[in-house]
Order: sequence, then C-alpha cells, then structure tokens
Amino acid sequence: MTSRPIYFYCIILVPLFSLFFFTSLMNEGLPHDLPVGVVDLDRTAMSRTVIRTLDAMDQSQVTEVYSDYTEARLDVQRGKIYGFLFIPRHFSHDVQSFSQPKLTYYTSYAMMVPGALTYKDMKRLTELVSASATRSQLRARGVPEEVMLAQLQPIVIESHATFNPSLNYSIYLSNTLIPGVLMLLISLMTVYAVGSEVKYNTARYWLDRSNHSILLALTAKLLPYTLAFTVIGLFCDFYLYGVLKFPCNGGLLPTAFLTLCMVLAAQALGLIFFSLIPTLRMALSICCLWGVVSFSVCGFSFPKMAMNGPVQALTNLFPLRHYFLIYASQTLDGNGIIYSFESYAALFVFMLLPFVLMIRLKRNLIHSYYVP
Repeated sequence: MTSRPIYFYCIILVPLFSLFFFTSLMNEGLPHDLPVGVVDLDRTAMSRTVIRTLDAMDQSQVTEVYSDYTEARLDVQRGKIYGFLFIPRHFSHDVQSFSQPKLTYYTSYAMMVPGALTYKDMKRLTELVSASATRSQLRARGVPEEVMLAQLQPIVIESHATFNPSLNYSIYLSNTLIPGVLMLLISLMTVYAVGSEVKYNTARYWLDRSNHSILLALTAKLLPYTLAFTVIGLFCDFYLYGVLKFPCNGGLLPTAFLTLCMVLAAQALGLIFFSLIPTLRMALSICCLWGVVSFSVCGFSFPKMAMNGPVQALTNLFPLRHYFLIYASQTLDGNGIIYSFESYAALFVFMLLPFVLMIRLKRNLIHSYYVP
C-alpha cells in the first residue's frame, strides 16, 4: 500500500477531494439569484413594483429589463437567463379598470433545478400581484378587512417540509454522492489489490504464505483497506454531521455502523466481480460501469417507483440503493435500525456472496497467468 501512489490517491486524496468538492459546491443549500429577465411593455409604477418584487425573491435576480419579447426569448435560448416575465401594455390601466390583464412567464427547463426554482418564484409573484390587485379593488368598494382576507384566502394552507425543512439540496445529494464515490473507490481498490497479485504473478506465493487458505489470504490482504476506508468514511460522517451540522436524527453510532456496512459491502462487490471475471482490466471496467450506473438507479434523484418494471428489480443489485434507503430512513427520518431491516439484510447478502465464490477465486488464483 505504500509502494505505489495509486493507493494514496484512491484511499485518501480522492475521497477527501470529493467530500470538500461536493459540500462546497452546494454550500448554500439552494441556488440563489438565478438570472431572469422581464419584458416590460407597460412602463408604469405598478410594473416597476412587480419587477422589484421579483428581484427581491431569494432564487431570482432580475438582470435585464427588455422592451421586446424576441430579445428576451433569444437570451433564454443563449442561456443568459433562465426565464422571463412578460408584462403587457396597459397592464396598470387594465388592473384599475377590472379588465383582467394577463401576466405571462416563460421558464427554461433545459436545466431542471434552475427552471423549477425560477418557475416557483414567478408563479408566486403572479399570485401575489393578483391578490394585491383584488385587495385594492375590495378596499375601494369598502369591504371590511376580515371579509377581504376571507375572500382572498378562503382556505388557509399550512405546509411543513419534514426532516429537511430548509429544502437544502446538499443534505440529500452530498450524503449520497460522497458515499457513492467512496463505494466506487472501495470496489476498485479491492479488485486492484487482489488482481495485482495476478498481474505481477505473485498469486501462488501469496497463497503459500497463507498456508493455501484463501480466507486467511483475503483477510490479511483486505483488512488494512477496510480499516483505512472505514476511517475515511467516519471522517466524512464527522464533517457532514459534526462540522456542517447536517441532520443526523438516527444517532451517531447507527450512522457509524452504516458506514462500516457500506465499506464491507463495497469490498464484497469488488471480490464478486474479480471472482466472476478474473482479469484485472475487465474486472475494473465492470466495476466502474456498475458504480457509475448505481448513481442513476439508486433512486435519490429519480424515484424507483417511476422506473420501468425490470429496472426497478435491477436496483436491488446495487449496494448504493440500499445505503440510500437506510440513510433516508435512519439518518434523516430518525427511525430505528429495525425499520431498515430489509436494506441491511441486502447489504449483508452482498457481504456473504464472496464466501460462495471462494473456491472459484482460489482456483483462478492458482491457475492464473497474467498476459500483458
């Protein structure tokens, strides 16, 4: 482990880089001041109030006021703004004369997150403008304040975002992307650690030193990696939950136990790949493919229920999927380990599968010969 720089890079440098990269990338939780535009054909005090209201919202910042619809549309297509609000001519006059003017907004969903956030701000803005205009009309008619409020909002709605009330993207993205990168590195290093014995034609000598016990050989080979990656994983937990104060409603000990299970399951996955494909290059390639696909099918961005039937079944073959389910239930929701029994059982199945392939792996090591 000290003879080649790849071990230092993959065990220490890359995990720490991923940790600080993802957390600093989303350190504000939600994007703020996304550039939007306004096409103001009215040019009145009321339209300027609408523009200032939109600019004051958290996620949107009015960077340009256009006098032409086409120019605003072209800027959306160029990617300079994520959307624009269209204020028609005589907007203020139509409001005062009860002619029901229309406010139109356009948002680009070429990028999902900016499009959704700017859409939410513009929709809320139009609702506020509509309510404000209605309130002014009712007040001019002499309607009492209590009756006015009841007409503007006949049903009061309370919205409570549980477990992530600030809607912080980093709380669920970082806690899945970082373990996902770590699991990928663990699987790759497991394949490389065992496969390098074949590559350098030392597999038979390795087994001889272990009294021909494949279990003893693998334990001695992989235990230092287990300890190193577990320490790195616990440091990530400390940084996320201790320094950044991410929610950890399930407790630190269950979270540390989950980290250990993650490390062991990822190592087991690497052993499974090399046992089935005892060629270092092919095993590393399959391991990379499996690890990268796991980000798409684990369900933290696109829900499993919306996937096709066969894909839903395949999600169970990825340890990251089960890690994400345990994290959501245990760490975010604060449920006990018993509520994640099925996901923990799946991780333990991954840990036990290499024992089924021990004889095959030993036979491959004995009869292996590396061909450059």
